[in-house]
Amino acid sequence: MIAVLTSGVALGVHVPGLLLASRLRERGAAASVEVLERLLPDDRLRTIEASRSVFHRDFRVARAGQRLASDPSRAVDDAALVALHRRWTGLGVRRVAVFSGFWLDPLRRLSTMGRRLPDVTVCHVDSVDSPSFRRGDPTAGGTQVIRLASSATGDLPFTIPVTHETPLPWAGRGGRLLVHGGGWGMGTYRERAADLAAAGHLLDLVLHEPDEAAAAPSGTRVHMMDPSWHPWHDDGYPPLGFLPPACDPGALDYRRGTDHHSSFDLAREAHAIVSKPGGGTLLDSLWSATPLVLLEPSGQHEEHNARLWCDLGFGVRYEQWRDTGFDPEYLRAPHEALLAALAGAARPRDAVEALRGSGGSTCTR
Repeated sequence: MIAVLTSGVALGVHVPGLLLASRLRERGAAASVEVLERLLPDDRLRTIEASRSVFHRDFRVARAGQRLASDPSRAVDDAALVALHRRWTGLGVRRVAVFSGFWLDPLRRLSTMGRRLPDVTVCHVDSVDSPSFRRGDPTAGGTQVIRLASSATGDLPFTIPVTHETPLPWAGRGGRLLVHGGGWGMGTYRERAADLAAAGHLLDLVLHEPDEAAAAPSGTRVHMMDPSWHPWHDDGYPPLGFLPPACDPGALDYRRGTDHHSSFDLAREAHAIVSKPGGGTLLDSLWSATPLVLLEPSGQHEEHNARLWCDLGFGVRYEQWRDTGFDPEYLRAPHEALLAALAGAARPRDAVEALRGSGGSTCTR
C-alpha cells in the first residue's frame, strides 16, 4: 500500500496526488489518499476557508500570504497522528508519497515518538521547492525525491500520466482559450479574460464565486468550481459545472471526473491555457500538449515554473503574446514542442513506475 499525502491548501499539488493514486490503482497497486487538513481542528479549517476567499479576491494579499503563511500541521495534535499511524499499520502502508511539505513535520513527530515510518518519497510538482517544502529537509534519512519539473536541470525528470489518450491535433481543436486562476482562482485571469475576449478570442473561463458569472465576457463559456467543496471532504476530483447563459448558479449540476479532473478535458480542446504557472497547470499543459500563456506568478516557485516553460518552448508570457496581437498561430510552435516532449526518447520518466518498483534510490534534484 502506498499512501499519497496531499494538502487542501493547494489544488496544484492535491490533484497531481489524486492522479498518482488513480494511476497506481490502474496498475494494480493499492493506494490511499491522506489530506492533511482532515487532521486539523474545526477552527483551523475555518481559518483556511476564510483565507481562500480572501486570496481569491485579492491577489496582492495572496502573494504576501505565500511568504508569511504558517505551517498548518502545527495544529495537528499527537493523538491524531498516533491514530493515523495505527491506520497505516492496519492498511499495510509501506511507502508514503509526500506532495506537500506540510507533511514533513508530522512525519518527523511520529519518528520522534518512536513510531516506525513507512519509506518516504517526496514528489515535487513545482520546478523548485514550493513554500511548504522550505520548512525542513525533505531529503533527510535516505528519502526518495521525484521532481516533475526541475529548474536546476532545465528539464522534466518525471511525470504523472493525466490521461491515456493522445493529445488532440491542432486542427481538431475548437480554438478556444482555457482561462483560470488555479485551484483557488487567484491572479489576474479575469482581467485578462476580458482583454482576450475583446481581441476576438472565444473562452472557457473557470470561476469560483457565483456572483462573478454576470461579468463574464459575451460569448464565454463559464464553468464553475463548486464553492462549497474542499479537498478534505472526500478523495474525488474537484466538482466542476458548466453554467449556461441566464442559468441560476445555485441550480448548477456539478460533475467530477473519475480518471482525472474535469478541467483537463477543457485543456485538451483548447489552443492555450491562460493561467498563472502553478505546478498542476504545467502537468495539464504537458499531457494535453496545450501551450501555456503565462500570467503573473503567485510566488518565486511559480516564476521559476514560468521561466522553465518558456525555456523549453512550451509557453509564452502574456505580454509577449499580446505584442503579436494575440496571434493564434504563434501558439502552434509551443504545441508542437509539447508533442515532441511526450513522444521523444527524452520524455519524462513515469513516476508511477518509479514508485511501484522503488527501492528508495531514485533521486533527481
